[in-house]
Amino acid sequence: LGEYGGIGLPVEDHLWSTDKNWGYIEFKTKEDVTDRYVTYAELLFDLVKRGFSAAVYTQTTDVEGEVNGLTTYDREGVKVDADRLREVNRRLVHSLDR
Repeated sequence: LGEYGGIGLPVEDHLWSTDKNWGYIEFKTKEDVTDRYVTYAELLFDLVKRGFSAAVYTQTTDVEGEVNGLTTYDREGVKVDADRLREVNRRLVHSLDR
């Protein structure tokens, strides 16, 4: 079991604070955030083969000064390509069936 993610994308006009926002790593576009999420998710496939049973993404929504969410602090904006995330997550879940 492990935590992963922390992919930051500050979205102007949807922040808790206009300064001092942070993510473990930060990007400037939705596409870059999605690409990094998919990269991290694909690393989990090998861990599943080794017996890894769960992973928790940090975090589903932005909170206060953290911009690591998949949605903005006010929950008005989705910061990723949801279809691509759904697909990689679907494949990952089904890989557990083996």
